[in-house]
Amino acid sequence: MSEVNRRFLLNALKLFDLGLVFVSFGIATFLVASAQHSVPIGQFLSLRVKLSNCVIFAVALLLCHLMYSLCGLYESRRLSSRGAELLDAVKATSLSTLGFAVLSSLCHLRVVTTARFLLLFWAFSSLTLVLSRVLLRYLLARARRNGHNLRHILVLGTNARAIQFARKIAAAPEQGYRLVGFVDDDWPLIHEFRATGMRLACDFSGIAEFLRHNVVDEVAIYLPLRSYYEHAAQMAAVCEQHGIILRFDPDIFNLKLAKPRAVAGEGEPQIATPGVVSEGWPFLFKRTIDLSVSLLAIIIFSPLLLIIAALIKLTSPGPIFFGQKRVGLNKRQFTMYKFRTMVPDAEKIQEELLHLNEMSGPVFKIKNDPRVTPIGRILRKTSIDELPQLFNVLKGDMSLVGPRAMSVRDYQCFNEDWQRRRFSVPPGITCLWQIRGRSELPFEQWMELDMEYIDKWSIWLDLQILAQTIPAVIKGSGAA
Repeated sequence: MSEVNRRFLLNALKLFDLGLVFVSFGIATFLVASAQHSVPIGQFLSLRVKLSNCVIFAVALLLCHLMYSLCGLYESRRLSSRGAELLDAVKATSLSTLGFAVLSSLCHLRVVTTARFLLLFWAFSSLTLVLSRVLLRYLLARARRNGHNLRHILVLGTNARAIQFARKIAAAPEQGYRLVGFVDDDWPLIHEFRATGMRLACDFSGIAEFLRHNVVDEVAIYLPLRSYYEHAAQMAAVCEQHGIILRFDPDIFNLKLAKPRAVAGEGEPQIATPGVVSEGWPFLFKRTIDLSVSLLAIIIFSPLLLIIAALIKLTSPGPIFFGQKRVGLNKRQFTMYKFRTMVPDAEKIQEELLHLNEMSGPVFKIKNDPRVTPIGRILRKTSIDELPQLFNVLKGDMSLVGPRAMSVRDYQCFNEDWQRRRFSVPPGITCLWQIRGRSELPFEQWMELDMEYIDKWSIWLDLQILAQTIPAVIKGSGAA
């Protein structure tokens, strides 16, 4: 499962939980009403509902969502025990029931304020929430044992606490963590670590280089506070540049990072820095837009896709589509598809044309590229060659809006770590770079626009970029 889909399903879970609250409320209300007034189910369902009551119920749902979030039901539970998760679920329903009692009392709702209703609502909401979490935990554990939905974690330190942490995650494959290795310099007890047979990925001086070339989702810091405070802080800064989540004991050091949050560990509270893209309602909306718009666009443009495919096949030897390895979220590689606009073996010919490159930085662009076919020149000018990327969006490798996916060659030419923070969000078909000049912009300004998008990300910004992309594509300025 891709990171994009994981976040989408997490937010879909919030909607599902609210649905359980709605069902529990309905069952409890019907049982209380039928017991008091002997109302048949048909008559009960046909009763009119006041608008004021709908508003009150909407506030109650919002209150439930707040309680569920405060109880940590939507935090990562990979390292927490099943008992702790179920206890939090019961705690959340108990607080929600208390909130219902206070709200109904203030609004003078007779049925909802009765002890019978509150007991029934608490019982049904607790039972359904607990059962859903048990089932979800089982399904996720099964998927992770089969190698899906994995998180790659790197451990800083080789002391006893670090080794113990690594053994815990290795002994619990259902948690879905894959240990990338350890980072440490030589120290008097390093021989004890080597005796365990665990992998030393690199030393502290090589961590930046290691992060540039490996998939790492999280870094767990297990270093002694007194002797490694400054060292650990420097390592944390490198991880922050790459947009990688940090996991560390809260008493190690006072890291100045945006919005650190407490997460549940195996009996040990920890603090993690969240990723750049939100995991709340805005992201659910973003992923919903990605799925609906990409699917709709594929259906609408299907005749055009077939025509373009036929033209490419008839006018130039070679395949219809061009698939290239691109660097995506947290440097995961995926195959991005476009309509082929160049002659076969264009990537090999590129080495002979490097002296003609008109772009600064690692990106290769020339206006009159001799490798481009006649039909390909039209497709590139109109950006029609990028339509197959809608399938990447549908799959979850990309988003409609996000930093442009970089080729592996271009990524390997990056020379500044701050530029690599662009890989902390899913790549997109369009972004600020697309609507503010495209290929006419120098590489440094392109990277600055990517950072601006990440720092200012919101649904409204995505919608603005999508709206401005259409006239930018029609105008064709900066296209190459």
